[in-house]
Amino acid sequence: MKKEVIVSAKSVEEAVAKAVAELGAPSADKIEYTVVEEAKKGFLGIGATDAKISASYTVGNEEKAFEFVKKVLEDMNIEAEVTMADGEAGEKRITVTGESAAILIGHHGETLDSLQYLASLAANKRIDGKKDEYVRITVDVEGYRAKREETLRALARRMAAKVQKYKKSVMLEPMNPYERRIIHSEIQNIAGVSTNSIGSENNRKIVIFLDGDAE
Repeated sequence: MKKEVIVSAKSVEEAVAKAVAELGAPSADKIEYTVVEEAKKGFLGIGATDAKISASYTVGNEEKAFEFVKKVLEDMNIEAEVTMADGEAGEKRITVTGESAAILIGHHGETLDSLQYLASLAANKRIDGKKDEYVRITVDVEGYRAKREETLRALARRMAAKVQKYKKSVMLEPMNPYERRIIHSEIQNIAGVSTNSIGSENNRKIVIFLDGDAE
């Protein structure tokens, strides 16, 4: 989807910034613009004219997710900054910062996971039956993902030590696929213990056990 606006301001730079805001683009390098008129100072302020540009912004799949998150914040009257950057393995990482944005995290990130799921749906929605290249979207709020990951890795190390000390398996609380991958990854680095997942998808739990004691 392509958006277009004609914007006037005291300078081309100000006009570009204004166009970025009106088009809802994440940054100036995401828009295309043509200078229609250069700014003129005039004489003693008489005859001065603003700069005018014609700008356009093509909304890509990742931008659809970006705009969706911004709209959610707007509808919830949450004042926060939303940015988007390239993440690992080609994913697009949308980050929300602002004290009032913490409400979007929820218990153990459940609300955040739901927001990320909906943002991913927005990015990968088919239009007129056409399927574009899949875009992986990650949404984070106030650095929660990194903090949660470290908490889970520390938990994995503690539980592994407990299994080794008492020679008994330990079952963790239900976790989503993202969190289970972190636990599995951390345990792989610890000699003498292994992991397995049991239960249904909505109530799937990880069991940590001694090597050779497969559940």
